[in-house]
Amino acid sequence: MRVLITGGAGYIGSTIASACLDAGHEVVVVDDFSQGRREFVTGRTAYEGDISDPTLMDRVFTEQTIDIVVHCAAAIIVPESVAEPLFYYENNVGKTLDLLASMDRHGVRRIVFSSSASLYGDPVDGELAVTEESPVAPGSPYARTKLVMEMALSDVAHGSDLRAIALRYFNPIGADPTMRTGQQRPHPSHVLGKMLDAWLEHGTFTITGCDWDTPDGTGIRDYLHIWDLAKAHVAAIERFDTVTGSDPYRVINIGRGEGVSVRELAEAFQTATGEPLTIAEGPARPGDVLGAYAIVDTAHSELGWTAELTVADGIRDAIAWIPKRKELLGY
Repeated sequence: MRVLITGGAGYIGSTIASACLDAGHEVVVVDDFSQGRREFVTGRTAYEGDISDPTLMDRVFTEQTIDIVVHCAAAIIVPESVAEPLFYYENNVGKTLDLLASMDRHGVRRIVFSSSASLYGDPVDGELAVTEESPVAPGSPYARTKLVMEMALSDVAHGSDLRAIALRYFNPIGADPTMRTGQQRPHPSHVLGKMLDAWLEHGTFTITGCDWDTPDGTGIRDYLHIWDLAKAHVAAIERFDTVTGSDPYRVINIGRGEGVSVRELAEAFQTATGEPLTIAEGPARPGDVLGAYAIVDTAHSELGWTAELTVADGIRDAIAWIPKRKELLGY
């Protein structure tokens, strides 16, 4: 299949592109390169620009016969979304609606949407494992933009010929194991990125939020290797018509299916590096949530997908990527 990946020069989108190519699919990328790297699209068909630009998207859909769209382009920083909610709604909602309009003009009817586990609300009766039917109560503007788009996709899919799969990502870590792509931001805001920065700079890693109702007081996350996440997209692409055959809009959790606390991740990080990490405690950041981990039965049964790599693998590959990241960023 020929797959259009929006945001295909970013961390997640470029790794999905690699997995698609490895599986024998053709890849077309659209990216404005505000965060993505040109190095990540070397040798790939790529268009520079904004998905909300109808002239650009008409050109893409006219020049390329696109079978399916994987939509990864989005702003993703939770505290930033609290400070700049209008930008997040314009970027994550408004521009996605523009993309859907372009798809409709050109008769492209399949889309895989990058959604987020941050949609899930506080645990019910202390139960941290969530299914696709668990209550949603997004705690930040970023998460709410994902929920708004899920609702829009459901409405459009049930009212037109569009079909959609929303993959609710849990917490991607690591890099492409072959080191083609990885985290390109100089100071990633996610927890493993903060640990890496503290380790590299001989500084302090601060756990933000230590009084959650969890066994060790720190938040719970389901850490998923980025390569497993990429392969989940390949499975969604290849099984798309079957998965959406009875319902034109589907939601599927993508995670390892196990909860890891921030303290546990810090312990695993220190084991991987063989060095102690200086740790401090601080208050939760705006938009932070307790967290959850996935029940992934739907991904197993519908996509035939199972996470194969471990949290330790993710830490190992994130560390192995550091020299590549330094080379990309010139420091």
